[in-house]
Amino acid sequence: MHRLAIYDMDKTITRKATFGPFLAYAVPRFQPWRIVMLPLVVLTTLGYALKLVDRARLKEFNLGLMLGCSIDAGRLAALSRGFAGRTLSNNMLPAALDQIAKDKADGFRVVLASASYAFYVTEIGSLLGINDVIATKTSGSAAQVSPKIDGDNCYGAAKLRMVEDWMKGQGIGRSDAQIRFYSDHVSDAPCLAFADSAFATNPHPPLRRLAAEKGWEVFDWI
Repeated sequence: MHRLAIYDMDKTITRKATFGPFLAYAVPRFQPWRIVMLPLVVLTTLGYALKLVDRARLKEFNLGLMLGCSIDAGRLAALSRGFAGRTLSNNMLPAALDQIAKDKADGFRVVLASASYAFYVTEIGSLLGINDVIATKTSGSAAQVSPKIDGDNCYGAAKLRMVEDWMKGQGIGRSDAQIRFYSDHVSDAPCLAFADSAFATNPHPPLRRLAAEKGWEVFDWI
């Protein structure tokens, strides 16, 4: 029996979302002049609020605006490592880290499953001792990274498909797995329903209501 503890990242194990802070960290260290693009980021975010663009396109647009359409892979890796260190120092929920440690002690294989870009989620996972990461991938080459998403944005129903694909790649059948899933957001309802044990962590109101309906345990990790 494979024991898996799968965690969403943003606002589940971190206090706040990470994409905006990543851009704020990266731009001054990479191409400071791109701060002039910030008004366009505001416009694209408004377009998302008005449902003119979806989450995946918003992510692509804003990464391209702030870091460029072709990003040096080595520089991006260095920025991601630096950002991961900063994230661990000022944006983690201690109770979430305690739960991760408890799951590991109980024999669970801990996995991060995040809609954030894999280039920095992987670095955060590495610092946490988590080697298994399911996240949104970028396209491009080994030398140059494109903001364009490769495959699905790891969000909602697509996250569940990516979890299932990862399990297949690891040779783990659903009937051979005991799964815990932790998330703060109702968009992860498909993954929470897929799990044997679902945990709503610091849930926003829609997930708190759904957790009450489904009988899912709620953790308030403030």
